Amino acid sequence: MKMREVPLLNLHKALGASLGIFAGVKTAMDYGNALEEHIAVRNSVGVFDITHMGRIAIKGPDAYDLLNYLVPKDISKSQEGRMIGPTAFLNEKAGFKDDVMLYNMGNDNWMLVCNAINIEKIYSWLKQWTQKISARVTIENLTETYAMLAIQGPKSADLISTLGFENALDLKHLQFITDLEYKGEKVFLISRSGWTGEDGFEIIAKPNVAECILKEAIKKGARPCGLIARDSLRLEMGFVLYDNDIDENTTPLEARYWVFTPSKTGYVGYEALAKQLEEGVKRVKIGIRMKKGIRVIPRRGYEIVVGNKTVGKVTSGTFSPILRRSIAMGYVNSTHALMGLEVKVIIRGKKYPGKLVDFPFIKKR
Repeated sequence: MKMREVPLLNLHKALGASLGIFAGVKTAMDYGNALEEHIAVRNSVGVFDITHMGRIAIKGPDAYDLLNYLVPKDISKSQEGRMIGPTAFLNEKAGFKDDVMLYNMGNDNWMLVCNAINIEKIYSWLKQWTQKISARVTIENLTETYAMLAIQGPKSADLISTLGFENALDLKHLQFITDLEYKGEKVFLISRSGWTGEDGFEIIAKPNVAECILKEAIKKGARPCGLIARDSLRLEMGFVLYDNDIDENTTPLEARYWVFTPSKTGYVGYEALAKQLEEGVKRVKIGIRMKKGIRVIPRRGYEIVVGNKTVGKVTSGTFSPILRRSIAMGYVNSTHALMGLEVKVIIRGKKYPGKLVDFPFIKKR
């Protein structure tokens, strides 16, 4: 995978960010204190550069038919200006090619946002299916054309207003508007969405415009936040991360990730998913709340045990600043997927106590 840099990297450097590589993209990991950034989003407002995510346009008279065949969620009643998701692209075995958000742009135009690690894979896969079914569509990778910001937190609407985007205040969850202006410059899209569990907005604009918005947001009180805080925020809500918690060998049923419409049939992966619905699953995604006072963090691959028996493995872990304890996500044998079950996680050869819990880890306000 070719490494790329987010276009606002020099600004992040000037703001004192710690830089790192995520999914092949060099970007801001934190701005000195990821815990404080996390708390700012829960209590006030933070702003993230999420340009690492992929943005792909699907345009043409057969765009709907193509997407309807490829996604397991019913999109027949989708309306212009509405997002659909999270949904997914599945392989023939019902494993996740990626989880995505779809945007109905109207006039046979759609856009999707996918995970950074899967941009080239999804772009190529869409092109392949376009050729297979002779769909009259064009697929355009917009990832390097635009930057993407996320303004998240209970005070995000106040910030959006002070930035001059009053039109966005009327948006309901998963609605978006296009063709806005910011200080005489065009903003491609603003949606009411996010991946933190808080109210929030996501902004897609050319990099020079996004840089101005980011600077102004910070000037008006938003805490700049990096991807470390974004990861702990999503984990508190039980949101998955591709290549950690889901992949091509994981199905929506195992992940308990309801990216499909039960009544829909005929999409790629449908037969395998329908068979698994009848037969059941051997493993299930669960949360693990570690005993308070344990400061070590369960990481990907750590074993989950009951007695001396390994019953599962951790896929993601973090320290929750809200719960003041370590939390994790993982998969256990379906025979042991019992909420409240006391387990141990083996961390560097030592067993640490925890309890199986459902998501989210914290109550959504």
